[in-house]
Amino acid sequence: MDRQGTAPGDTSADTRLKGPAVWALVLTGVASFMAALDNLVVTTALPAIREDLGGKLEDLEWTVNAYTLTFAVLLMFGSALGDRFGRRRLFIVGLSIFTGASAAAALSPGIDELIAARAVQGVGAAIMMPLTLTLLTAAVPAARRGMALGIYGAVTGLAVASGPLIGGSLTEHISWQWIFWLNVPIGLALIPLARLRLAESTAPDSRLDVPGTILISGGLFGIVYALVNANSEGWTSAPVLTGLILGSALVGAFIRHGIRHANPMLPMRLFRNRGFLGINLASLLMFLGMFGSIFLLAQFLQGVAGYSPTEAGLRMLPWTGMPMIVAPIAGILSDRIGGRPVVAAGLAFQALGLGWFAVILSADVSYAAQLPALVLSGIGMALYFAPAANVLMSTVAPADQGKASGTNNALREVGGALGVAVLASVFSAQGGYESPQAFTDGTIPALWIGAIAVALAAGLALLLPGRAKTRDLPATPTTPASPEAAAPAPAKVPAAG
Repeated sequence: MDRQGTAPGDTSADTRLKGPAVWALVLTGVASFMAALDNLVVTTALPAIREDLGGKLEDLEWTVNAYTLTFAVLLMFGSALGDRFGRRRLFIVGLSIFTGASAAAALSPGIDELIAARAVQGVGAAIMMPLTLTLLTAAVPAARRGMALGIYGAVTGLAVASGPLIGGSLTEHISWQWIFWLNVPIGLALIPLARLRLAESTAPDSRLDVPGTILISGGLFGIVYALVNANSEGWTSAPVLTGLILGSALVGAFIRHGIRHANPMLPMRLFRNRGFLGINLASLLMFLGMFGSIFLLAQFLQGVAGYSPTEAGLRMLPWTGMPMIVAPIAGILSDRIGGRPVVAAGLAFQALGLGWFAVILSADVSYAAQLPALVLSGIGMALYFAPAANVLMSTVAPADQGKASGTNNALREVGGALGVAVLASVFSAQGGYESPQAFTDGTIPALWIGAIAVALAAGLALLLPGRAKTRDLPATPTTPASPEAAAPAPAKVPAAG
C-alpha cells in the first residue's frame, strides 16, 4: 500500500484528481503563471518606466533582458539544486527570492536598481520554474496526468501571451509599479501553502555536477547575452560575436562533458530518445516564432492601429484567451489518442495563424481581417501547451524528471530570446518606426520567419513516437523524500529508437 492507502496494482483510485494532486496543480500552476508572466509583462510599461525613472533606450531594454538572461542561464542549476536538496524546499526558496525581488522592483528609485531587481527576479524564477513541473508530475496519478498537465500548460501559455495585456492595463489604470506589486501577496500566500500541501521529493543518488553547471551557465550566458544585445550592438560587433563564439564553445564542452562524465547534470543519453529530442527542439522553435511575433504584433496594434495598451490587449484575447478554453480539452484528448497528433496539430495551427497575419497585414488592416489569424494562433497555442509537458515527462525515468524539466524550460527561454532578436533584426532591416507603413513593411517578413520556425516545429512533432501502452511502476520501498513515496510513479514509456 502507498502512503494514500492504494495498493500498487490498483488503478481505480487514479481516475480522478484528489486532494494532494489538486493542491499541487493549484500551487505549481499559480507559481508558473507568475514566473512566465514576467517574461513579457514589462513590455507595455516601458514608456511609463522611462518617464518616471529616466534612462536610455538600452537601459529600458535591460529591464526586460535582465530577467530573461538570469532566468535562462540558471534554469539547469535550479533544477539540479532541487534534485539534490529537495524539490519542495528549493521551490519555496525560489518563490521567496522571486517575491522579495518583485517588491524591490516596485520600490526601485532608479533604472539601475530596477534592472538589478529584475535580474534577481530571474534567479528566483529559475529555481522555482523547473521544479513546478517535477512536483506536479510526482503528485498526479498517471491516468490523469495528461489532464493535469494540460491545465498547467494552459495557465503557463496564458501567462506568456497575456503579459502585454496585464502590464498595459495595470500601467494605464494604476501605475507601472503594480506589475511587480501584484506578485507580492500571491507569493506570500503560496509560501506557507507550499510548505503544508506539497510533498517533498529528491532524485535518487542525486549529486551536484559543478563542472557541468559552470559550463552550461557560462555557455547560456554568452549566447543569451549576445542575442539580447544583437539589435543594439549589431550582429557583427565584438561583444555579440564573442558571446556567440565563447557561449557555443562552452555549450559544446558541456555536451562532451555530458557524454563522458559518470553522473552529469544532463546525461546526453536522454537525447537518444526520439521523443525527448523532438519535443525539446519543437519547443525551442515554437517559442522562437511565438515570442518574436507577439513582441512585434503587440507593438503593431498600438503604434500602427492606434490602440491603447489595454485596448490592444483586449483585441488579442482571441489569441491569448483561447488556451483557457481549448487546453484542458486538448489535455484529455491527448490522454485518449496520444500527445503526438495534438502537439503537431497545435504547432500547425500556430504556423497557419502567423502566416495568415503575414498575408493580410497592412497599415490600414481591419480588426475583422485579423480575427481568423488570432483564433487560429490561439487554438494552436492551446493544443501545443496542453500535451507538451506530458509528452516531455513521459520520455524520461522519474530520476531524470528534474533534468528534463530544466532542459525544456532553458531551451524555451533561449528560443524566446532568439525569436525576439532574430525577428527584430529582420524588422529593422526591412522597415522601422518611422511611419505606420515602415512598421508594417518590417513586420511582414519577420512574421514569415516566425511562421516558418513554428512550421518546422510541427514537422519535428510528427517524428515524435506514437502512443505507447503505459503502466504504472510498482511501488517500491523508498525514503520519505523520494518521488515514489510522494506520489504514484509516472507511467513508463519505452525509449524510442
